[in-house]
Amino acid sequence: MSGDAPVAVITGASRGIGKQFAVDFAAAGYDVVCLARSTDDSPTKLPGTVDETAQLVRDAGRRALALPLNVQVEEEVAAIADRVYDELGRCDVLINNAAIAIPGKTLELPTSRWRLAMDVNVHGPLYMMYHFCPRMVQAGSGRVINISSGAAVRPEFGRISYTVTKRALEALTEGMGFELQEQSVAVNCIRLDFAVWSEGYAYTLPGVDTSEFEDPVVMSDAALWLARQPLDYTGKVLAITQMREMGAVRGNTRIADREGWGDGETAGAREVKR
Repeated sequence: MSGDAPVAVITGASRGIGKQFAVDFAAAGYDVVCLARSTDDSPTKLPGTVDETAQLVRDAGRRALALPLNVQVEEEVAAIADRVYDELGRCDVLINNAAIAIPGKTLELPTSRWRLAMDVNVHGPLYMMYHFCPRMVQAGSGRVINISSGAAVRPEFGRISYTVTKRALEALTEGMGFELQEQSVAVNCIRLDFAVWSEGYAYTLPGVDTSEFEDPVVMSDAALWLARQPLDYTGKVLAITQMREMGAVRGNTRIADREGWGDGETAGAREVKR
């Protein structure tokens, strides 16, 4: 079943920034594929599932698919790509949002933690591009939006695997942008360089007052702006503060001003997958 509406495929869509992407792309007229490990049948510790996000998309009058996905497993990614094209017939925007930030000092952690960060934060986006971008090329257009962090250029962030993998993701963006620039597929990256509230981020900050954190809607502003750019606008890594100066992102927001959101008071500084 295919339709005329554009389709956005979003990883890490069960909560936080990924959920915000889904809601705002639906409001902009996209059908949305919501992907994450957290489902109604198999929830994780944090609130939110892809099924709940998909229902918000449907409430906005758009079609939605809610599918479980572990981006570390290429076979799962390949099967997701097949299903998206079988059921919706297209993918116009792919947002690689799923990520993991592992706390602790690198040399005091088992090396399996390092491999996990690489698998989720670098190999996952690569698998998604590997299985979606050739179909975008065949369709004659497509856009990939990768989500990075200010930690990519801040070693003092304290989670070296996150810094390394986000910097690698930015390099992957630039390289894929170059490779695909003659094939009508744009690949760009948003670097989130200030604190934005999400359940996952708040979970890693026990006791921290997050009321001054910004609203995740700024990330939707940035992604929707990139989705409107010509296809030869590619290979860019753009920080949110830079995009705000460009007029692509609204002015300062505070999560405390958004009704129904908490103050981030949670227990346990733990690693978390969006």
